[in-house]
Amino acid sequence: MKTAVVTGGASGIGRAIADRLRADGCHVAVLDITPSDDDFVHTADVTDRGQVEDALTAIRAQIGPISILVNAAGLDGFQRFTKLGFEEWSRVINVNLNGVFHCIQATLPDMIDAGWGRIVNISSSSAQSGQPFMAHYVAAKSAVNGLTKALALELGPRGVTVNAVPPGFIDTPMLRKAEEQGLLGGTVEDHIQRTPVRRIGRPEDIASACAFLVSEEAGYINGQILGVNGGRNT
Repeated sequence: MKTAVVTGGASGIGRAIADRLRADGCHVAVLDITPSDDDFVHTADVTDRGQVEDALTAIRAQIGPISILVNAAGLDGFQRFTKLGFEEWSRVINVNLNGVFHCIQATLPDMIDAGWGRIVNISSSSAQSGQPFMAHYVAAKSAVNGLTKALALELGPRGVTVNAVPPGFIDTPMLRKAEEQGLLGGTVEDHIQRTPVRRIGRPEDIASACAFLVSEEAGYINGQILGVNGGRNT
């Protein structure tokens, strides 16, 4: 049975991924900044390398070496670029990009030792289409896609595949909060009408893509950006 770590797995897309991988038979541990009473959730800020390393040490002691990593922790932000402060810019970059760096570097030795590993980075369809007032978020997620491609070439010969899933319009607490604040450029229903399949995405849609990419069957899929967006971005 393989051990999987899902960052940001206490809610939203991350939780759906953790639940799916557990249902598929993996030992699953979650890293999340939000404390939880669940035994499988380890409190850690992905921007803090020490916290990440401590959590992974505990996970290895409990359920073994890590062979699957899904980077789903994320932080959005909405601000006109001319008013975007460097502190806010840095915070969004730190969570969405540097957090991925820390978690991959910290888990990779287990995968290299085993000669088998799967890394899936949850990026964003905004990296494909752009998004006004989210320059920091789009920049970070675009960098995640680039990192995915670079690491796929570097790590493929070691038995480790690296792919990314950029979600489209997914029904999460983060999305609903943005709708309440009038930051979506319309309502959720407006966006559904702009989506070819005419529905909002579900966290389980992203989880299904991740479940395939971490499977044995996906061993020849590497360095790919698999959009799950209902046809909004092709």
